[in-house]
Amino acid sequence: MKLTSTAFQEGQSIPDQFTGVAEDESPLLAWSDVPEGTKSFALICDDPDAPSRENPRPEGPWVHWVIYNISAETSELPQAVPRLPDPEVPGGALQGTNDFDSDNVGYRGPMPPPGSGPHRYYFQLYALDQTLDLAAADADKKSLLAAMQGHILGEGRLMGTFERK
Repeated sequence: MKLTSTAFQEGQSIPDQFTGVAEDESPLLAWSDVPEGTKSFALICDDPDAPSRENPRPEGPWVHWVIYNISAETSELPQAVPRLPDPEVPGGALQGTNDFDSDNVGYRGPMPPPGSGPHRYYFQLYALDQTLDLAAADADKKSLLAAMQGHILGEGRLMGTFERK
């Protein structure tokens, strides 16, 4: 699958609007070349460079977004998806928790420690052969990956960067 954004290109800087230094809204993401038999999509966004590339977290990448049960008829996530467990748009989708201490449902954009260098943010889209029986209240990256096990038909990835000076 191919995953793209109108906000930034592969390997390019994510504009401030989509980070914690400004509006902190999710970027528009669109996809194509979907595998046959897809019943839903899931997306995870994380930062493997937290707190820095030289000193990554022992527990793994910092999670910025967990959204799943996106309808198979959907080909994009709009800009500024509301931070709710069950946002109206995209209809039927559910959002789990990210790694922030508060306001931790839905998308929270890049906000690396100042001076930690450029960080990479991976938006990973999964095409699934079913919708998932996973309550939003129980959904985080780990539980979503476990629920998707054996149901992934295809994947697409988009990476953007951000640095806080």
